[in-house]
Amino acid sequence: MAEEANLLGCVLIPVHDRELLLPNVSIAEIVDYAQPEAADAGPEWLSGYLDWRGLKLPIISYDAANGGPAVPPGSGRGRIAVLNTIGPHHSERPFLAMVTQGIPSQTRLSEDQIQRLDLEPGPADLMAVDVEGQTAMIPNLEHLEELARQAPLA
Repeated sequence: MAEEANLLGCVLIPVHDRELLLPNVSIAEIVDYAQPEAADAGPEWLSGYLDWRGLKLPIISYDAANGGPAVPPGSGRGRIAVLNTIGPHHSERPFLAMVTQGIPSQTRLSEDQIQRLDLEPGPADLMAVDVEGQTAMIPNLEHLEELARQAPLA
């Protein structure tokens, strides 16, 4: 039982050229990908808007937020991850959305299953980690939240 208490529920989210590792508590919901409401103007990382539970959420392309091109989901496996915000502007923007390139998977990890890697992070990455032989990036949620705050109101 004590061993079970030391496990953290996590989600691996596939994006274009990497996997993102987030704790389960940061995920509000994973929804099927549908063509988002277009953004008339805005930065490349803004993929559009999602109507979710009466809110209009900016959808962030993680790839474009990291300095690469925005990559639309392929082969019908894409999803939209709705994330809880945690920063100082949570009351103003409690959620944001992010495009995935596949179906996120849940896992339970202990501290010794995650090792920090010495890789140069992009602007949307907090750090690189090795998760049982697989490289994953921990997103910089504060950066993503700031991007969501900058999105033009739809």
